[in-house]
Amino acid sequence: QVELVESGGGLVQAGGSLRLSCAASGMFFRINTVAWYRQDPGNQRELVARITSTGSTNYADSVKGRFTISRDNANKKVYLQMNNLKTEDTAVYYCNVLTDRGNPRYDWGQGTQVTVSS
Repeated sequence: QVELVESGGGLVQAGGSLRLSCAASGMFFRINTVAWYRQDPGNQRELVARITSTGSTNYADSVKGRFTISRDNANKKVYLQMNNLKTEDTAVYYCNVLTDRGNPRYDWGQGTQVTVSS
């Protein structure tokens, strides 16, 4: 059974940093592209960053230069280092594995709430 568990969210002031973690189980983790998404109330879930099995990364324009995605295949974890946070980064953050077409593959987990105060 596949499970994705996000953690590391919290309340931080604008300009601060957080590091999110995603723990995966029940899959051949190292061969998959993994992504972080976020969703705030009233908006659609958006892709924030993704990392391929070989370590190539892509970012949404809104987070380029501030967020860094990384992975630890041995421990089946993906991280999102978020620096210089802005109030507009406030959202629930989720991780997921992507299909070959770039769509989320599995059911969404609980996510982790990030709140950035001004």
